[in-house]
Amino acid sequence: MDFDLTDEQRLIRETARAFTDNEIVERGRENDRNEHFDLELVAMIANQGYLGAIVPREYGGAGLDYLTYGLVVEEIGRGDSAMRTVISVQTSLVCSALLRWGTEAQKQRYLPKLCTGEWLGCFGLTEPDTGSDAANQRTRARRTDSGWLLNGAKMFISLGNHAKLALIFAQTDPAQGHRGLACFLVDTDQPGFVPQEIHHKMGLRGSDTASISLSDVEVGDDDLLGEVGEGFKIAMSSLDSGRYSVAAGCVGICQGCVDASVRYSKEREQFGRPIASFQLVQAMLADMAVETDAARMLVWRAGFLKDTGKPNTTETSIAKLYATEAAVRCANTAIQVHGGSGYVDDHPVERYFRDVRVTTLYEGTSQIQQLIIGRALTGINALVPK
Repeated sequence: MDFDLTDEQRLIRETARAFTDNEIVERGRENDRNEHFDLELVAMIANQGYLGAIVPREYGGAGLDYLTYGLVVEEIGRGDSAMRTVISVQTSLVCSALLRWGTEAQKQRYLPKLCTGEWLGCFGLTEPDTGSDAANQRTRARRTDSGWLLNGAKMFISLGNHAKLALIFAQTDPAQGHRGLACFLVDTDQPGFVPQEIHHKMGLRGSDTASISLSDVEVGDDDLLGEVGEGFKIAMSSLDSGRYSVAAGCVGICQGCVDASVRYSKEREQFGRPIASFQLVQAMLADMAVETDAARMLVWRAGFLKDTGKPNTTETSIAKLYATEAAVRCANTAIQVHGGSGYVDDHPVERYFRDVRVTTLYEGTSQIQQLIIGRALTGINALVPK
């Protein structure tokens, strides 16, 4: 792997960095304080081409490779994880599923609107009783003369209150287990689709999170993504892309913690000198720098494998596991460097700490990533005990 970025990649990263610093950082702090989902900022991000970064240009996307996409997501994640979540859901979960599993008609219908931000999409997999056990869907899809009727509930769905398109996973035949799962492209503008905003979150307060009730929601045969029985494969392939973007965003949090802590430690004086001159403070800064570099290299490796078409599920899980846990450690250490000042939101590290905690939970918990890695090492599937 060549770790030298191309001129184009460096330019894209610098552009994303400037956009983040100029447009996202301050608004992200205010949106967090006010629990405000900033649709104006989402539109600005869409205008940058970040909502369809990996989508080919023929469908309205930016046509970027995964490594370059990761560079963008890292910079946005450094500025505001809530806005990084919008990119991850729209691009990695929704658009990637359409790209891989959609018909040409479905791609032409949905991708241009998603890439421009005209439509937002959501990924309806998690349910009130279904988290890590993704195959155990309680939502049911019943055959009708004209298509399907969906009934059930979804939980913790990012963008669920504003999405025009929802990817809804449902069980068509409980006796078939995961082989009965299907994924449906659902128009949310109908009476049976009822989202409700989830409040009082620990972090990502500037993002949109919903619970969704599905009551006789109608979908046609043309709204089936892939085939009946492929729903589980669709979910897992999308999560493979989603985990990559979460990991890249967490590298941004790690870098933000380093930047903020170095800056603060050189300004803050105790005992007549900057605290950056104290050995134990430098040790904390060094630990964060090492965590950041290690996480970034793992993300770059996963992106490289994706771009070269090589198997990468294990490497993506390694990147997601390490980068998310490293970001939690970096945020915790950054608050320690800041002392009492890090406990209030005058500095970004307080928000980093709250925002990053969920990254070890969604798109596969750290424990699920460990089981995926363990399965690759041993050939034994501990995800589903015999």
